[in-house]
Amino acid sequence: MNRLNWSEVAPAGAKALYGVHHYVTNSTALPEELIHLVFLRVSQINGCAHCIDLHTRDLLKTMSIDKVALLPVWHEVPHLFPDQYRAALAWAEEVTRVSETHASDEAYAAAAEAFEPKDLVDLTIAIAAMNAFNRLGAPFRLPVAAKP
Repeated sequence: MNRLNWSEVAPAGAKALYGVHHYVTNSTALPEELIHLVFLRVSQINGCAHCIDLHTRDLLKTMSIDKVALLPVWHEVPHLFPDQYRAALAWAEEVTRVSETHASDEAYAAAAEAFEPKDLVDLTIAIAAMNAFNRLGAPFRLPVAAKP
């Protein structure tokens, strides 16, 4: 079934959402690799094929395939990710699953310990933005670059 191209149907909405993406990727102190790592993990949780494909490709430019492949089980391989990356991944999972986790005090305290206040807010904006993109990409079945 053909689905709508959301960004063509609502270009002003797309522009607004891409504006948030631009802010996160160009106007924060967060490392680019960390942003793409969080984008990928959020997309894995939400099951957005387009975003998983896109952010996997982005990460493979700077990160080993071992780390990228083991991202879904990062808890089991803590030696592969620095402390701040693990804190970001934990917070990304907490915020993405907010209806289940309610952004617990424990998770917030751990994230706040790993990030300066502005960086924690920017990280949370990045997580929120990727959740928004996933909620458009998955339902409208955005295409993937992967070929058979």
